[in-house]
Amino acid sequence: MAREADLSFQAGHTAMSGKRDNRLNWLLSSSTLSQLGDGIGKVAFPLLAATLTRDPLLIAGLAAIQFLPWLLFGVLAGTVLDRVDRKKAMIIANVTRALVVGLTAGFVYLDAISIWTVYAAAMLIGSAETVADTASNVLIPAVVPRRNLEGANSKLQSVEIVGQTFAGGPVGSLTFALFAAFPFLLNSIAYAIAAVLLLGLLGSYHPQRAAGADQQDGSGEGTPRARLRSELGNGMRWLVNSPLMLRLVLIATALNLLAELAQAQLVLYALEDLELSEAAFGMFAFIGGLGGLGGAAIAPRMIRRFRRVPVLVGGVAAAGIGFAAMGLTSNPVVGAALFGLFAAAVVTVNVILATLRALLVPDGVLGRIIGVWRTLVWGSIPAGAMIGGVLTRLLDSPSMTFVVSGCSQLLLAAAVLLMLRRFRPEVDAAGTDSSADRA
Repeated sequence: MAREADLSFQAGHTAMSGKRDNRLNWLLSSSTLSQLGDGIGKVAFPLLAATLTRDPLLIAGLAAIQFLPWLLFGVLAGTVLDRVDRKKAMIIANVTRALVVGLTAGFVYLDAISIWTVYAAAMLIGSAETVADTASNVLIPAVVPRRNLEGANSKLQSVEIVGQTFAGGPVGSLTFALFAAFPFLLNSIAYAIAAVLLLGLLGSYHPQRAAGADQQDGSGEGTPRARLRSELGNGMRWLVNSPLMLRLVLIATALNLLAELAQAQLVLYALEDLELSEAAFGMFAFIGGLGGLGGAAIAPRMIRRFRRVPVLVGGVAAAGIGFAAMGLTSNPVVGAALFGLFAAAVVTVNVILATLRALLVPDGVLGRIIGVWRTLVWGSIPAGAMIGGVLTRLLDSPSMTFVVSGCSQLLLAAAVLLMLRRFRPEVDAAGTDSSADRA
């Protein structure tokens, strides 16, 4: 069922015969700038909001607004990406973000900004982000052969970590301290360069029609809205009728929700239970980023040596051990190391899930499936955060919330083993068919 995507990839190589294929490098370069912009914005927007209001409800509302587009438009964005050239859609999304953030910089510079303007900008940027981020994931299997997907997804994870954790956050806070409009100007430039870099991605990237997925959807008849609704329905039916992919979506959603129980309490855990200063907390988070990079680096080697299902189960278990042990220690150095372990484990799991998604989902419905995936997984973040807040209040301890989260992830690891037991041959063999990569 992934054969059509492979044929599209082969056609791209044929068109570039005699030339080195640098498409992955162009895509990763663009994603690096895009993630840098995201990292700057995720720090600069809350800082800007805090200068406009100290109402905790309005500040919390900004965080909700940033996730709202994924709940409202995530699936729709994926459906649109199954109808259009994915590269062009990604360019338009980045240009849109560049314009919105650039206008925000202008309003800030002119001192004409309000909290409601910040909300509107966050909503528009988040809506464009649903297209840009989904497109970057959909394009990965189009620019690399199946045998290289693990490595490509590891690089994409590394780009996200570096852009948002190591570069974007510090740049956003430091430049905001210089003058408030500065980070938004840099953010706009980053998105604009990301759009320009995509021009180096040669070829067109229209989706291949998936056999059986849309053949009876009547997409050649009716209004565009009716066709879009029909294609969305067919994508959902494909997911429901794929027991393995449905399990993988549920695993990703459950892991995200259980991890967020504690992640949302991380600052309280560090400042209150470990008694770190605010400056030391920045270093604590930095070590988590290092762990994530380590996970991205070792994931392909672990998968080649131990196969996907054991590494997936082990990754979920290691994440649980990291959080449970964090809740039982009062040593900041040990806590930081365990947080790094958690980050490495989660990134490894993400590499496996992203690779399986690219290998098992037909190209013609991949955008829709990623849209559903992101909607469920990202939608679990505010739910997990709220539950974690209630737990911390009931248990009167962020550390105990980490213990609950970690133990819950260990139970999830056992559930993953049971859920994938009969699918292990299919999971481990995905992408190994050498005929799929022949020229």
